[in-house]
Amino acid sequence: MSEENQFTVPPSFIALFVPPGRSKPTETRTHIAQRYELCEDLAQMLTEQANTKKWELGVTEADVLERMERGLQAEGSVVAGPEARWVVRRLAELLEWPDPGPAPVPLA
Repeated sequence: MSEENQFTVPPSFIALFVPPGRSKPTETRTHIAQRYELCEDLAQMLTEQANTKKWELGVTEADVLERMERGLQAEGSVVAGPEARWVVRRLAELLEWPDPGPAPVPLA
C-alpha cells in the first residue's frame, strides 16, 4: 500500500457513492479516497469558523450547521450536495454538536 493510501475511508462516506439498491460504489477507490480527503480537510478547516459564527451571531448550533451547508451547496462549491451534508455532519461530530442527521428526502 502506498503512503498516501494509509487512511481509512469511513463507510458513511463510501455510502455517498452507492446508489439505492446497489452494493458497490459507482466510483473508483482512488476517486472516493480523494473526495474523502477533500471533505475531511474541509470539515476540519470549518471548525473554527463555525464556532466563531455561533458566538458572533448568537445562534444555535443547528443554525450554524444549516448556514454552513447552504454555503457548501452554493454554486461553484468544491463539493456536491451529498458531500456537503457529509461535511456538515462531520463538522458537528468534530465540534461535539448534535448530529443534524441525513439530508431530508425531497418530496416527489
